[in-house]
Amino acid sequence: MTDLIACISSGKGTIGHVERVIDGEEWERVIVITNDEFKNLVPKKENVEIIVLDNKKMLPDMVEDIRKSLKDKIRIMETAVNIISGEGKEHMALLSALLKLGAGIRLVAFTKDGVKEV
Repeated sequence: MTDLIACISSGKGTIGHVERVIDGEEWERVIVITNDEFKNLVPKKENVEIIVLDNKKMLPDMVEDIRKSLKDKIRIMETAVNIISGEGKEHMALLSALLKLGAGIRLVAFTKDGVKEV
């Protein structure tokens, strides 16, 4: 089964999109990358874990924080990623951390036909 890593942050309507991605598949584990402002909007589900970023940090520090947080949590070849919500800096930090960990990722989104790889 696949793990999902998703950002939840700024962007009108994007939190609802992420919720549909989370609910649209049977994920083994869901890891949500967010910040203090949005952490209370993360869906409360049994398999959802939250990583709270300090998005005021410099990008390399954010990358390292995410890398350390994900190091023992992700399975290298079974990671779906949704970055529709959030800002470019958060997305850069997440993608860089995943690549540094050697993760094989596939980008997923909610479509009219359900959750699909894009």
